[in-house]
Amino acid sequence: MFRRSFVVVVVVAVAALAMACASQKVPAETAIASAETAFAAIQDDVAKYLPDQGKEVGDAIAAAKDLVAKGDYKAALASAQAIPEKITALGTAVAAKKTELTTAWNGFSESLPGMVQAIQQQVDTLGKARRLPAGIDKAKLEEAKTGLANLTSTWTEATTAFGAGNLTDALAKAETVKAGASTVMGLLNMTQTPAAVPAAIK
Repeated sequence: MFRRSFVVVVVVAVAALAMACASQKVPAETAIASAETAFAAIQDDVAKYLPDQGKEVGDAIAAAKDLVAKGDYKAALASAQAIPEKITALGTAVAAKKTELTTAWNGFSESLPGMVQAIQQQVDTLGKARRLPAGIDKAKLEEAKTGLANLTSTWTEATTAFGAGNLTDALAKAETVKAGASTVMGLLNMTQTPAAVPAAIK
């Protein structure tokens, strides 16, 4: 009699435990689905600006789904419930990064076009000169022309990238233009200030 009662108690306990675990399956799956939806809303920007942090959130979602697949719904629910806070923090970080990159771009867009224009003016002036200034020969002038063409095309690519929302790519190209402009100005004996550009000898 005692043995039968004990067996009944064990069976009931196991059944109750199974029901308790099963009752957490839907909440766990719902929490995971909610996290996936929230993450999807910022995923494109995350991939552009903070891919490493985005991977961490993606891994957390994958881990929660894996727990569901293993039947550990309690752990899956706890894991999924911790994800929204990470997504919120990531969204804030992405917004800050975009602001930082936009500010940097604005600085380039204010300075680089004028610098390239000054180089163009100096190349045009030297190209019309009967005699080149000291320190500048025909080879340097031709190299400067090639460099100027590269600057112009790269700056066009940079502005296109910025217009498409690819701030990281736009800034990388802007940095290339800045470095290239400095090199070309050196070939032409120019200072960084357009007003101080040396005049060609006509």
